[in-house]
Amino acid sequence: MLPGRAGPRVVVFFCSRGERGRYYLVLWLCHFMSRFRESKKAAGRGEIRRVWEGRMMEALTYEAIAKMIDHSLLNPTLTTEELEAGIALALRYDVASVCILPYALARCAEALAGSRVQPSTTIGFPHGGHRTEVKIAEARQALRDGGKELDAVVNISKVRSGDWRYVQEELSALTELIHGEGAKIKVIFENAYLEDAAKIRLCEISGEAGVDWVKTSTGYAPSGATHADLKLMRAHTPARVQVKAAGGIRDLDALLEVRALGVSRVGATRTESMLEELRRRIGLEPITVAGQPTGASVGGY
Repeated sequence: MLPGRAGPRVVVFFCSRGERGRYYLVLWLCHFMSRFRESKKAAGRGEIRRVWEGRMMEALTYEAIAKMIDHSLLNPTLTTEELEAGIALALRYDVASVCILPYALARCAEALAGSRVQPSTTIGFPHGGHRTEVKIAEARQALRDGGKELDAVVNISKVRSGDWRYVQEELSALTELIHGEGAKIKVIFENAYLEDAAKIRLCEISGEAGVDWVKTSTGYAPSGATHADLKLMRAHTPARVQVKAAGGIRDLDALLEVRALGVSRVGATRTESMLEELRRRIGLEPITVAGQPTGASVGGY
């Protein structure tokens, strides 16, 4: 270390070829420990710093994480009371959006009016087998009901059949309609049923159509978001197209892991527990309202 300068102490020395591996290991450990000390100091300032593959990620704020979450209220068994509680929870925690059962979207948009939380719903959910005309009708109704972000399921049968013209025409029609009303579209692949080649082609078609997000899953298939799929989707879509993970993001660490892979949104039902854990780690007071129903574990993802 140079005189008068703060920083990690790393001793550089010459070594034989046989010792080189040990030298690089010591050098990496010195670098890692210096970054770990920085992360502990950052946590004291009300921020989180994560080490990812030997490098420090940027400081994370509560808002940066909360605005990654689409609070899911898609379980068909949810009661009106539970839907209302879920909307109230999303407002309390100031998340990105509430993704709610389509029939409840108008009420959701009304409740969220004036807030920074977006009302959203699904199209062709969860199997994607609706005719394109039906999906268009659903999207029009959702836009009339105040939807600002619409999560549309691809026609899984057509994708598995390799009928890419059908898939492309459907996604283009939906994107044109939704963008024409100033809203955004997320395209759900349902990766559990697809080979990698089909996922890549869907990424390409989604980019050509100009969608806003590509999304892993509905949350109702045998599996949800995997790291392998998220890496693939990020690698094969244009930078302007964002990636959403849905299915299996159940705690804060899982959210931070997919964020490091380039994910900008997650679908979640355990919003409250994730964000309370975040607030605990960064030294903020809890938001939880004692005795108030949360609707935090029955949403669908």
